[in-house]
Amino acid sequence: MTAELEQKFVKELETNQNIIHKVCRAYTNNASDHNDLFQEISIQLWKAYEKFRGDSKFSTWMYRVALNTAISLYRKSKRSIKTGELYDNLSELKYEAYDDSVEQQLDQLYKAIYTLNDIEKALVLLYLEDKPYKDIALCLGISEVNARVKMNRTKNKLKEILNP
Repeated sequence: MTAELEQKFVKELETNQNIIHKVCRAYTNNASDHNDLFQEISIQLWKAYEKFRGDSKFSTWMYRVALNTAISLYRKSKRSIKTGELYDNLSELKYEAYDDSVEQQLDQLYKAIYTLNDIEKALVLLYLEDKPYKDIALCLGISEVNARVKMNRTKNKLKEILNP
């Protein structure tokens, strides 16, 4: 991989790292697991970057990789996350510490999201990012109609959780 491509990747990762934080927050419940998952998603993004064709926005592709990584790791609850060293250029990433105080208002929502199944979590995260159903369907590998139906059911489920 060329140095130019590596620098472009690091810049994109820095610009869009909040996406990874949101996915980590939905799929973990403590800071240590959050940081481990952040690193694992970054590694998977790096490994897959050469295959990124630009057919979609980088952020959409990033969501897809992040969600797939989180789902595959956390479906196997007894499996620990294997982390490895990031490549040299990734060490230049200016990591912004996750500021939990900024999103304290959303704690109840995230607690409710945490109780959802993996697909429902992914749907809600993408929906909260104002992604169109077409992009949601693309990220999850389902039809647009199926994404709408699942989102409606998930909204109702969240209402029941938040307003018992």
